[in-house]
Amino acid sequence: MDETEIRRAGARAVVTTTGATLRLFEVGGVPYLETFPPGEKAPMGAGAVLVPWPNRVAGAVWTHEGEQLHLEVTEAARGNASHGLVRRETWEVVEHAESSVTLAVVVDGRPGWPFPFRATMTYALDETGLTVTHGVENLGERRMPFGVGAHPYPRPAGIDVDDCVLTLAATTHLPLDPERMVPTGDAVPVEKVDRPLRELNLDDAYGGCEPGADGLVRHTLRAPGGGVEVWADAVFRWVQVYTPDSFPGREAGRAVAIEPMTCPPDALNSGTDLLFLDPGAQWSASWGLAPLGSTS
Repeated sequence: MDETEIRRAGARAVVTTTGATLRLFEVGGVPYLETFPPGEKAPMGAGAVLVPWPNRVAGAVWTHEGEQLHLEVTEAARGNASHGLVRRETWEVVEHAESSVTLAVVVDGRPGWPFPFRATMTYALDETGLTVTHGVENLGERRMPFGVGAHPYPRPAGIDVDDCVLTLAATTHLPLDPERMVPTGDAVPVEKVDRPLRELNLDDAYGGCEPGADGLVRHTLRAPGGGVEVWADAVFRWVQVYTPDSFPGREAGRAVAIEPMTCPPDALNSGTDLLFLDPGAQWSASWGLAPLGSTS
């Protein structure tokens, strides 16, 4: 598995060409992302790029303009199509500087997806942390519906995630079938999630993510000793939060995925917050990871 490294002022990130997967992000040698060894398959979707839909399509079937389309079942245990079409693709590095890298892939001729497209991913380090920019271009002759997401496991430096308070910008919660992990109804209003992670056991979708005055959506894991923030452009109105009991390779303790998404699970069927691209049109948006300092 080939990979590319970028550096800036003590910060370092590593991206694999398989899936354009974010494998590592650290500052001063301290990790702010759960990682995995070079050459190994990413566990639990870590660092995955979720295009042209995030999360799941129920039963791997959806309907577009009256046509029923059958996607490849990629989550066999639940019978769903999971996390888009680019996770297993080999991406090409098209630009590489010391502190940034851009990868691209073209997808065409897939079961249940009659829309050829080009996806790009740019990873860039700056003084605040890591910025990740998604790009999508419609290469076909039909208007293309799509959604975008990512699957990072942020890790506050040297702090057990259970000792952190999880704060989400979300205002709604989407009920999911606990067996199939697809929606069972409409999103409902929810009190702001602002609780110690050790009190939470989640594999949940939240919506209505509200940007602050600067136009960015911000989710945080914070403890007195520091923390980490997942920020995103306002188009990332959804976030999936997953708290597995362990992460492969970690000595002990839980992990947490905070997954920015432009649309909810099964959006190809519900239509909720789907994006659309006309033939030849392009789209881009960003999210990122930012270390947070001590609050003591």
